[in-house]
Amino acid sequence: MSEIVKIVDYYYTCVDDKPGEGYRLMARMKRREVNFLACSAFPSGPGQVQINFIPEDNEELQKVALELQIQMMGPKKAFLLQGEDRMGALADVFHRFYEADINIHAAHCVAGNRGDYGMVIWVSPNDYEAAAKALGVSYKPDVSPMST
Repeated sequence: MSEIVKIVDYYYTCVDDKPGEGYRLMARMKRREVNFLACSAFPSGPGQVQINFIPEDNEELQKVALELQIQMMGPKKAFLLQGEDRMGALADVFHRFYEADINIHAAHCVAGNRGDYGMVIWVSPNDYEAAAKALGVSYKPDVSPMST
């Protein structure tokens, strides 16, 4: 498997940092058949958790969030990478950012059980174009009415 790099839109919302809050949100999305390429969650302040969603279909997520009255922020950009897992695969990706002098704000990486890996990388909006170039993809800025 060769490396696949996509520039993706992500959206986020915050929920209370209590058992079941993430599940309730995900269950509502599941009932509406919203599919995600990736999702991450982390503490974002006292009593709050930020949940990031990379949807398969941006318009569907926006529509469902509006209908369910979920305050969804975004879209913002991230980089989604998928490739063959091998020793040093992640270091090689990080090295491209180092060589281009780009700071990675956050990254979530996982190895699959089929010899592959997936990674989501977040950088400053000022670095989107340079990060895309470092990863070998083209970046074309867009203007979105939902951007925050």
